[in-house]
Order: sequence, then structure tokens, then C-alpha cells
Amino acid sequence: MNRLLEPIYEFLACETPHQWVDAALSQPEIMLVDHCNCEKKAANTAISLIFKYTERQQLLMKMSKLAREELRHFEQVLQLMKKRNIKYVDLSASRYASKLFKHCRKTEPESLVDRLIVGAFIEARSCERFAKIAPHLDQELEKFYLSLLKSESRHFRDYLNLAQEYSDEPIENRVELFRQVERQLILSKDKEFRFHSGIPSN
Repeated sequence: MNRLLEPIYEFLACETPHQWVDAALSQPEIMLVDHCNCEKKAANTAISLIFKYTERQQLLMKMSKLAREELRHFEQVLQLMKKRNIKYVDLSASRYASKLFKHCRKTEPESLVDRLIVGAFIEARSCERFAKIAPHLDQELEKFYLSLLKSESRHFRDYLNLAQEYSDEPIENRVELFRQVERQLILSKDKEFRFHSGIPSN
């Protein structure tokens, strides 16, 4: 597991604060429902890239596989929720993804490059949070969350490699910009707990 997580920790500017872990443990139903939403959104993001960038063969193949895996995770979370009598209710989205995408450039291929970098950060943070929360969960959930680490860490690398592949210049400066935005979102306060929310404000 450490081998999978080492690149994640190097990529992210900060670890998840313990306050988020405490909030997750106090609201396990919301954590699972929003995790379910995250898997659905991740699949949708991959599919939207497939529709928008049909000329990018490597992207099409990577995103097709990623979408299938995310939908499988979506199904697995749904099954866990059903087993635990947790209803799949509507939840408002956290500000996390929208705030990251807000910094994406509008022209191409810069827009694609930035969207792929954002995808890398979302997958990396998901992976980091699975590892962070897993030891505190019951045996079934711990096993499931740890099982997600391999695929999520691969998704992070796929997004980042594609960003460099389609960029006309080195991506380090753009990665650093999004790294600092992501750090601010994780370490600042949020009114509502979500899977990618910051520090609870209450």
C-alpha cells in the first residue's frame, strides 16, 4: 500500500486534516452517499471527455476504461448502502471540483490539459482519503476502501500522463497552480461535510 500511496503524497500539497476524518466517522451515511455521487461524477467526467475529444485516440481508450471502473465502484457503493439500509438521497455538491475547474483555461488544447490535471488531483485526493479513513472503519468498509486504492492511483497517473501528452509545453507550472488551489480547499472550512470537503466549520 505504501508503494501506491507514495506518489500520491508527493503529488498533493497536504494530507487530509484529522477534523475531516472525525466528521466522516460521525456522518457515515452521508460519507457513503456522497462517495456514491463521486463515483457517478467521475464516470460522467470520463464520458464527457470521450464525447468532446473524439480525435484523441489515447484519451478515448483510457477514459473508456476509467468510466467502466468508476461505474463498477458506483454499483459497489450502492450495494453497500442497500445492505446497510442507507437511502440514496440527493445531496448538494461540495465546492471542491467546481472551484478547481474554475481555474481551467478556455482555449484548446490548454482547456483539455487543465481538465486532465484537475482530474488527476480529484483522483489523487480520493485515493488519499480512502487510505486515511479506512483504518477507522468496520472490517467490510475498510476492506472495500483499501481495494479501491490500486485503481484510483492508476486513474491519477493516467490523467497526469495524458495532460503532459496533450500539452505543447511542460505542465509543471499548471500542476503547481492547481496544487495550491487544491490545498486551500482541503485546509479551509466548509459548512457541510462531503467526501471532498474541507475542515468542518462546526
